[in-house]
Amino acid sequence: QVQFVESGGGLVQPGGSLRLSCAASSSMFSISAMGWYRQAPGKQRELVAFITSGSSTDYADSVKGRFTISRDNAKNTAYLQMNSLKPEDTAVYYCYADRGRGIARAWGQGTQVTVSS
Repeated sequence: QVQFVESGGGLVQPGGSLRLSCAASSSMFSISAMGWYRQAPGKQRELVAFITSGSSTDYADSVKGRFTISRDNAKNTAYLQMNSLKPEDTAVYYCYADRGRGIARAWGQGTQVTVSS
């Protein structure tokens, strides 16, 4: 079982910035990779960014150069710094945590990000 505490979503104007945070606590297994997916209305959920326990990262092409994912391993907390936000970044952002092979991915409840003037 993984408990999540997510924060940082909200409404921002185009060109603005937001920072999402996701704190995960696992009662049985160590957390390995963490990241975010997002889902806009009427669209499929898509991977935004992830970071491994060794701090390797990857990003969706649509956010490269604008978003930065980081992590505090001691706190099992991941951060997503989102800069130069665009209206097409509007979506519910879901944090996730992996705990190794064969263990189901755990999902946070999601946080709304709205980019609008």
